[in-house]
Amino acid sequence: MRREVPTRKARSVTSLPAAVLFDMDGTLVDTEPYWIEAEYALIAENGGTWSDEHAMQLVGNDLLDSGRYIREHAGIDLDPAEIVEALLDRVVVRMTADVPWRPGARELLVSLRERGVPVALVTMSWTRFVAPFLAALPADTFSAVVTGDVVERGKPYPDPYLEGARRLGVDPAATIAVEDSPTGTASALAAGCPVLVVPHHVPVPEQPGMLVRDTLAGLEPDDLGALRALATAVR
Repeated sequence: MRREVPTRKARSVTSLPAAVLFDMDGTLVDTEPYWIEAEYALIAENGGTWSDEHAMQLVGNDLLDSGRYIREHAGIDLDPAEIVEALLDRVVVRMTADVPWRPGARELLVSLRERGVPVALVTMSWTRFVAPFLAALPADTFSAVVTGDVVERGKPYPDPYLEGARRLGVDPAATIAVEDSPTGTASALAAGCPVLVVPHHVPVPEQPGMLVRDTLAGLEPDDLGALRALATAVR
């Protein structure tokens, strides 16, 4: 059964979460089309073949893992690190020109900042891709930023979310993670975070400890506090 965040009228009074940990790609911004466009172009230039089905397998993954997948399945003779750097060259240009916000994402970040709730960005994108996104926001929007090039093991391992909570100085169980992919959701749950899932490009199977909503639009910090309590209760 699909579990959703209660409406403002239905929720009871709850405390704010100790912190909120956000995924980026597909959650705060819809950058997957940038990545997919870059994948098709790079692979075609190197004599390989690609498909939308393969592209969807990479959603939420560690970038080097994605590079390995592309090398194996696209039939191109580039090292995984070369593939990642070549893709980044393309998507950074697109991101610098236009940050494609997901509905309600920017407004929720503003509300959390106004309420003084610590926020971490936990993304598998690398630092140079994240930079244009951060530049589009006030400098103090995120109290911590964890990127895929600073953790030894990326999502679905718990390391990225554990590092985000560590940098904020909070217990993962007292936070709420916001994700859009099965890989990212698995990472957050493994770290002990209750999770709000807003699926976008790929479906996310239901698991204990997660709740589902169709959009971030209309959500306020108090809603996330109510969600954290509900998600904890269904673990």
